[in-house]
Amino acid sequence: HALQVLLIFAKEDSQSDGFWWACDRAGYRCNIARTPESALECFLDKHQEIIVIDHRNSRYFYAEDICRSIRATKPSEHTVILAVVPRTSADEEETSVLPLLNAGFDRQFKENSSITACYNELVQIEHGEVRSQFKLRACNAVFTALDHCQEAIEITSEDHVIQYVNPAFEQMMGYHKGELIGKELTELPKSDKNCADLLDNINTFIKKGKEWQGVYYARRKTGDSIQQHVKITPVIGQGGKIRHFVSLKRLHCTNENNKQVLYVFHVVIFTALSKLIFFESHSFKCKNRRKDSIDVKSITSQSSDAPSLPTRRYSSMARIHSMTIEAPITKVINIINAAQENSPITVAEALDRVLEILRTTELYSPQLGTKDEDPHTSDLVGGLMTDGLRRLSGNEYVFSKNVNLSHSHLSVPNTINDVPPCIAQLLDNEESWDFNIFELEAVTNKRPLVYLGLKIFARFGVSEFLNCSEATLRAWLQMIEANYHSSNSYHNSTHAADVLHATAFFLRKERVKGSLDHLDEVAALIAATIHDVDHPGRTNSFLCNAGSELAVLYNDTAVLESHHTALAFQLTIKDSKCNIFKNIDRNRYRTLRQAIIDMVLATEMTKHFEHVNKFVNSINKPMASEEISSHSEGSDCECTANIKNFPDNQTLIKRMMIKCADVANPCRPLELCIEWAGRISEEYFAQTDEEKRQGLPVVMPVFDRNTCSIPKSQISFIDYFITDMFDAWDAFAHLPVLMQHLANNYKHWKTLDELKCKSVRLPSEN
Repeated sequence: HALQVLLIFAKEDSQSDGFWWACDRAGYRCNIARTPESALECFLDKHQEIIVIDHRNSRYFYAEDICRSIRATKPSEHTVILAVVPRTSADEEETSVLPLLNAGFDRQFKENSSITACYNELVQIEHGEVRSQFKLRACNAVFTALDHCQEAIEITSEDHVIQYVNPAFEQMMGYHKGELIGKELTELPKSDKNCADLLDNINTFIKKGKEWQGVYYARRKTGDSIQQHVKITPVIGQGGKIRHFVSLKRLHCTNENNKQVLYVFHVVIFTALSKLIFFESHSFKCKNRRKDSIDVKSITSQSSDAPSLPTRRYSSMARIHSMTIEAPITKVINIINAAQENSPITVAEALDRVLEILRTTELYSPQLGTKDEDPHTSDLVGGLMTDGLRRLSGNEYVFSKNVNLSHSHLSVPNTINDVPPCIAQLLDNEESWDFNIFELEAVTNKRPLVYLGLKIFARFGVSEFLNCSEATLRAWLQMIEANYHSSNSYHNSTHAADVLHATAFFLRKERVKGSLDHLDEVAALIAATIHDVDHPGRTNSFLCNAGSELAVLYNDTAVLESHHTALAFQLTIKDSKCNIFKNIDRNRYRTLRQAIIDMVLATEMTKHFEHVNKFVNSINKPMASEEISSHSEGSDCECTANIKNFPDNQTLIKRMMIKCADVANPCRPLELCIEWAGRISEEYFAQTDEEKRQGLPVVMPVFDRNTCSIPKSQISFIDYFITDMFDAWDAFAHLPVLMQHLANNYKHWKTLDELKCKSVRLPSEN
């Protein structure tokens, strides 16, 4: 959640306005209260992290009384309260802050209505006191978790004074924590079963900052010795010095038949704490720029009948613990946790590392190693796989949102048979992978999508499936093509036609055809047609950085892809003449619509590796295993039949298909590949130019038209995004022609790069 601020000002003036707009600039959520009663009510409802109270005069309320009433509540423990005090003149003596501190204020702010001054004050509080409060809150959460868990932990200071033991430790050793806290380890009885120099060896290790683990005898309070497997980790703190030692102890069981072992997990307190702090502080980076209502009374009165926040929280937690539905990843983690119980320490530790990896949200995104750290790769990854950085400048990037229903002067055929001969002749070859889309672009006056769409949709029986006339389909294609920007060098209707062509080509491959239903085919062709409609020729990162209307509308998430699908459906259903869905029943429409949306969203690059890896793990690997074990000629039919039985697998295939169709340029014949490379580079150059003009962050600095090496950018794109994906798709769909083109094109770019040529061709070829 965004940081929340409560302003308590009896009257609106330049000072309250200054703080209001400072909150807006910082991306904080802000409430204003006018009376002590509404202020307390709002705070108990919202639990704001910062409160600003007007302390300049006592005509309307006493600021110190309000502060005390808020401090008397439990939630205020982690709140920073700021007093706005009058400015003092040069000859006036500075007043003491002690009365303010005694009343519960944390800071004072000398009256200054400058938005920048207010902004600076709030940001300093966020980065100072507020973050410290979050650390304390996280610390409490960690210790609460340790107190209630079954694992035993002992934490000591650098001088080996015991600072914390949890109940599991008390149970193991027979002591109450009150008997241990504050004592030095040397004060506790030692077992005489240890080697004479064992303690010296342990101290030597841990004082050097090294972790020690081994077998150690400890004496319980009852006097009996128990053998433990001990692991002690030094915790480095301020100044790089050792500040704590955290110990893990589990009973060392030599009897193989005795599997009832009490495991005591080693928890490095500051590691856990840092993770919690990261999640807390990370939320500040995702700023919510929405303003809350100023009318605090109306906010609180609406929820007066609802259960209190703590009550809701506890009932929710109870429901979570009683849930019978488990996500697959939860089941996996539970299985691993159970396996740890009876595993040797080395296996248990390895499984801990596995669990750490599984709990990350970025399971499918590879981390760039040193071999990949070239600027072209990192810029492509940054530009295509992130949503950009939020700016506070207020820069807006707005592109044309006019619904373009006008048509150019080129006549559109009444039927598929009524096509000019020059176009019809070109379309005779549209089933070939080597079909030249740029020739069709030229003869159709940059309107290839209508003509190619009519031909492909007729071949796949789209009109019959949708129960719509050819005239409706033609009007729909015209309307969609009219809403592509012909001014874009790359993301125009020619690119849409190219992706439609690739999708149709893939749908004819035997294994793809056998895995999908007719509805899937129709959804794929429609998705390919609309997948970039109204594209502004700028990346998602650019739109987010510029604070565009679309980025705000879609919360900086899959901005363009969400817009393409939403606009396409809006345009389609608002005009009966081009509504291709008007004659299909509701259920079929819902299924078709969801499939189309899912495929278009799959073209967004932030989840590229997730889609590819899921396809490999769920389609490629099981299919390879089946083929090896089957050894029968009918195995391929059996594999595709199995896929049809699992809708999730069909979804993975459709996603992979449109992803490959969308970026198939490097797999086209060399001349087409070169043309596409030039076009996408020009679009990125134009974006970099505009970013510099507007003072926005430059998302892909290598795409500077004065310095960029197009061959290097193509090599990086193929290495990082294309090769693995098309290897996986080829293994499923069998695409030898594409893979040969990819190898040839890669060789072309490598040759240009070795010759230090930055353009798409050798100078002699231009």
